[in-house]
Amino acid sequence: MLRWRVGDVTITRVVEIEATGGSRFILPDATREAVQPLRWLAPHFADEHGRLRMSVHALVVETPSRRIVVDTCIGNDKERSIPTWSRMHRPFLDDLARAGYAPDTIDTVVCTHLHVDHVGWNTTLIDGRWTPTFARARHLVVASELAHWRAHRDDDDHRAAFVDSVQPVLDAGLVDPVAIDHVVCDEVRFVATPGHTPGHVSVLIASLGEEALITGDFLHHPCQMARPDWGSVDTDVALARRTRAATLARLAGTRTLMIGTHFAAPTAGRVVRDGDAFRLET
Repeated sequence: MLRWRVGDVTITRVVEIEATGGSRFILPDATREAVQPLRWLAPHFADEHGRLRMSVHALVVETPSRRIVVDTCIGNDKERSIPTWSRMHRPFLDDLARAGYAPDTIDTVVCTHLHVDHVGWNTTLIDGRWTPTFARARHLVVASELAHWRAHRDDDDHRAAFVDSVQPVLDAGLVDPVAIDHVVCDEVRFVATPGHTPGHVSVLIASLGEEALITGDFLHHPCQMARPDWGSVDTDVALARRTRAATLARLAGTRTLMIGTHFAAPTAGRVVRDGDAFRLET
């Protein structure tokens, strides 16, 4: 279990699943032949054959006043089109409790966006009903993101996730629609990183002169640092590309720790320039 300290804030990674390969549906441009020349990705983020290593995990941000879960993964018992994501039975909640964060101790849930692999543990199946997992927590969602998925009618996994993982939390009165630059508390605020979805945000943690940025999905994998033009099933492809390039340029050469929402271990590092692009220094 990975843990980082940023001033007075502790950030803990709780893993749901990890995988090597099988990520082309997320990053179609990242073929093995295209990834292999990016030698710095191995061994942590790709294997010697150019297959990407990725993770689905939540990040618990503990400040002096708040316990925040950022993104709640895929969830158990959910019917999904991706076989390895469907009807899972993972010990995620046990792992969360072992890390010191039982669900009833969480007071805030942040969804960087409302894709299927970021909202799943919002609910748990109890007696045949989808029930809020973090029943004492306010669930923060950017208002424009919520409006987009409320209007979404395609018969796909994202629609299914809204029905079984978002709507029950809405019905319970636990959702707060917020602005895209929302301040969660003194140490935590949203940073707009749109393009992957309309109201997508990253999460900035700042305390005692130190900073970290939780990416959400403006960046799925470190290979996109070397190739910011590689998209990932983005709602607005051009905007997502501009967001990646601008955010990486802003972080490059700073002491801000970038923590990837889908980065395999070691998961975090600092952005440095690498010719005309970037790489992650771990």
